[in-house]
Amino acid sequence: MDPIVAAAAALAGVAFVGIGVGAWFLSNPYATPKDRLRSASDAAEKIRPKAGPADPILRRKSEVPTLLRRVVALAEPAKPEEISLLRQSMLQAGFKSANALEFYLMARVLLALSLPLFVGLLMPETQLAVLALALLAAASTGYYLPWIVVNQQYQRRKQSISRALPDGLDLMVSCTEAGLALDSAFDRVAQNMEDAAPELSHELQLVTVEVAAGMSRQEALRRLEQRTGVPELGSLVNVLIQADRLGTPVAQALRVYASTTRTRRMLKAEEKAAAISPKLTVAMVLFLLPSLFVVILGPAMINIIVDVLPSLVAP
Repeated sequence: MDPIVAAAAALAGVAFVGIGVGAWFLSNPYATPKDRLRSASDAAEKIRPKAGPADPILRRKSEVPTLLRRVVALAEPAKPEEISLLRQSMLQAGFKSANALEFYLMARVLLALSLPLFVGLLMPETQLAVLALALLAAASTGYYLPWIVVNQQYQRRKQSISRALPDGLDLMVSCTEAGLALDSAFDRVAQNMEDAAPELSHELQLVTVEVAAGMSRQEALRRLEQRTGVPELGSLVNVLIQADRLGTPVAQALRVYASTTRTRRMLKAEEKAAAISPKLTVAMVLFLLPSLFVVILGPAMINIIVDVLPSLVAP
């Protein structure tokens, strides 16, 4: 093998391995809410927060190596508002590492450079126009692939939290009506739902840890809304904050909202069930009816070709 080709393949392989290892550390699946809060507190002591959104996690600028910063600068947005939105998107997708955005931008740059290299190695004798289109498609795919992964992770996490929220609200209503405070109810619900709904459980645990660390309940709830991006959970946060301000019973407010959430989930299930008939109609027209026509009309067409056409053609 050509030494240049071997070196290029080795560099591309190292890039892919680095992206995979970085993504694993970025997801940090074994970190508990206490670990994340401890790392955020340690970073806050060293780094002065810059002006930005209300959430300190979203406006924190982490310390990254110089080489990584230069690679990230190739894909980093120019406007601070876009950077803040990207940090919030990474947070809502479940990537809570301090350098989540930096690893994300680095993956975009490395994939946009390494995938065309692989395509060029696989297509050495292709025409120039075809090779140029293939390299452009590979670079575009590598650049947008991390965004697709983050978006799918966010949608999966959002659906998981939305699906488990009504059951969590029922447990929360039972805990508050039994005499537990709201923070204790959050902790109890998080412990009971850790196996069934780990995403919702970890978020509720993080709320209780933040409140225990001295943060106000309203701020902790607002941070919960920012971290998840789930509309149902945002409505729950508004209900709890309003009940806290007006002094209304939390158990009663939770019971009403739990009933509303279950009704909304039932309506969504009915909407999906109603959409099955049009989908089945399209599938039947495209796949079942042609096969049915072949089965019914096929023998008749064969008989016509074998018996009728020779008699029409014969003198």
